[in-house]
Amino acid sequence: MAIANEKIILGIDPGTNVLGYGIIRCEGKNKIELIVLGVIELKKYSDHYLKLKAIYERIQQLVDQYHPDEVAIEAPFFGKNVQSMLKLGRAQGVAMAAALSRSVPIFEYAPRKIKLSITGQGAASKEQVAAMLASILKEKDLTSEKLDATDALGAAVCHFYQGNLVVKPTKTIRAAKKSSSWDAFVKNNPDRVKNS
Repeated sequence: MAIANEKIILGIDPGTNVLGYGIIRCEGKNKIELIVLGVIELKKYSDHYLKLKAIYERIQQLVDQYHPDEVAIEAPFFGKNVQSMLKLGRAQGVAMAAALSRSVPIFEYAPRKIKLSITGQGAASKEQVAAMLASILKEKDLTSEKLDATDALGAAVCHFYQGNLVVKPTKTIRAAKKSSSWDAFVKNNPDRVKNS
């Protein structure tokens, strides 16, 4: 039975060798609880397409098991190796498709935004993010976990923080109605614009 104002968020840190995931339960504006944290090991697959299949199937399993309301995924950073970027983009796309196949909305965050939201510093190390998440969630030292998993958890917590900045927890998140101008947007979306 769902609790009023409860939301479950699946965070994903896409990867082609290791994909991290973290799931949190949020209640109201302040209560966040860790449900599960883990990784999908993909190094055992020699074929890139088998890795994509494994990602798709495991994300669907996670969605079916934990029933997240939303997915927060870390956006791939831009590197110099085009082939690596292409493979990472495919991994992200397959993870997104798996969640969307179960009608779970997707939200994407840049790595810098996630770090800034968790630690207050956009250039924080992965270890600093893990340590801060342990403090926020009142968990044991998370730096012993795989950093891909804590990065995914960071995406979920970042999304929780972003949602609390713009949406009252008693309302469901919905897409803004399309508008041709700012005045039309305000008229079409009165619940999304604060009166000053």
